[in-house]
Amino acid sequence: MWIYNLGLVLYVWAIALASPWHRKAKLWIDGRKGLFRRMKESIDPSARIIWIHAASLGEFEQGRPLIEKIRKEHPEYKILLTFFSPSGYEIRKNYDQADYIFYLPIDTPGKARRFLDIAHPEIVIFVKYEFWINLLTELRRRSIRSYIVSAIFRRNSIFFRPYGGYWRMALESFDTIFVQNNDSKKLLAELGFDNVVVAGDTRFDRVAEIAAAAKKIDLIERFKGGTRLLIAGSTWGPDEDLLIRLINDNPSVKFIVAPHEMDESRINRLLAETLGGAVRYTQCTAETSFDGKQLLVLDTVGILSSAYGYAEWGYIGGGFGVGIHNTLEAATFGLPIAFGPNYEKFKEARDLVTLGAATPIHSYEELKTWFTPLRDDEHLLQQCSRIAKDYTTAHQGATNIVLHTVFGKPEQVLRSDRSFRTPFPTIPVSGFALFRTYSDRTDK
Repeated sequence: MWIYNLGLVLYVWAIALASPWHRKAKLWIDGRKGLFRRMKESIDPSARIIWIHAASLGEFEQGRPLIEKIRKEHPEYKILLTFFSPSGYEIRKNYDQADYIFYLPIDTPGKARRFLDIAHPEIVIFVKYEFWINLLTELRRRSIRSYIVSAIFRRNSIFFRPYGGYWRMALESFDTIFVQNNDSKKLLAELGFDNVVVAGDTRFDRVAEIAAAAKKIDLIERFKGGTRLLIAGSTWGPDEDLLIRLINDNPSVKFIVAPHEMDESRINRLLAETLGGAVRYTQCTAETSFDGKQLLVLDTVGILSSAYGYAEWGYIGGGFGVGIHNTLEAATFGLPIAFGPNYEKFKEARDLVTLGAATPIHSYEELKTWFTPLRDDEHLLQQCSRIAKDYTTAHQGATNIVLHTVFGKPEQVLRSDRSFRTPFPTIPVSGFALFRTYSDRTDK
């Protein structure tokens, strides 16, 4: 345990040292300054609180269907939303479906106690990841109903390591563990957990909501005209290397490319190397003519998920790097999709590949081999489209399963009696003097 806590100290110090030169590190530090004071000034001590924690923006999108349904169906509760990462907090700090939005304090024993004293939640929901041992310890000691949703467990994770005892005990803080698949349930059963429900992934509910509320985008509608369209979302350099060749080899098809990062050199390369003509979304107006323009570079944020609704095919970026981005936003519109080879850790991508609605590619030749039949064979295109759409539809419903358990009758809530197999060890106060340094000053 002392290694865990020392690691937290070193982590905070490292971020503090980097903050003068690294924007995200600075946001991480500055966002936690005066945290407890701001919480005390904002949170009504008499309110009934449901606390939902998302590590970052992706986890927020998974938790969003839960938040909005709780807001609608249980107005007696105030919703406290926390983020660990600036990439979540800074984008959603003004989200109007939560009553209080803050960064999560660093997970020391003292801060965990202080956070819960101020937040006083009745119910806690963690989204997918983030097993903070001191917070979970304190939640268990206070008998606060706690859940984790859309979780995935793998054999190589820390819970199944010889040194993972504290993390295994931390899992006992959850009344119910909602997992995405049966493999996760079987793994947890090996550790003796019987409070596991296979609910699926709340992201399917979220993308269904996105599709149902998709925006009409006049500019994209005019750009597409009467042609067919491929949209490539969240692309990186290696993806764009292949896409430029595909664009130039298919002059009868129109393309939209949405880079993951708005890097000017990459955008300019796309514009310069597209032989059929290209234009930037942010430089278009209602009077812009798209004659002689084959590529639209989506150099803005917030409309990609709606833009997929105009396409016949999709390409998802990131597969030549650390991993692909969101496939479900495209699949929910019934798009056959392709992506790079690094997709194995994403269950929905594996499922779509198995079903034939998605194809991993390693080279331009493989990208061309995937695209050409779908371009030329309407029956094949419709078949793959139907498979993708049916897959996303069949996996909806996780939100209702979770909320039925959380707000069901007491006997429906697994482990509601808070009886646990293994007591948490008492964490000694001595040895935490280090936490009275910089890490303490950030969120007084």
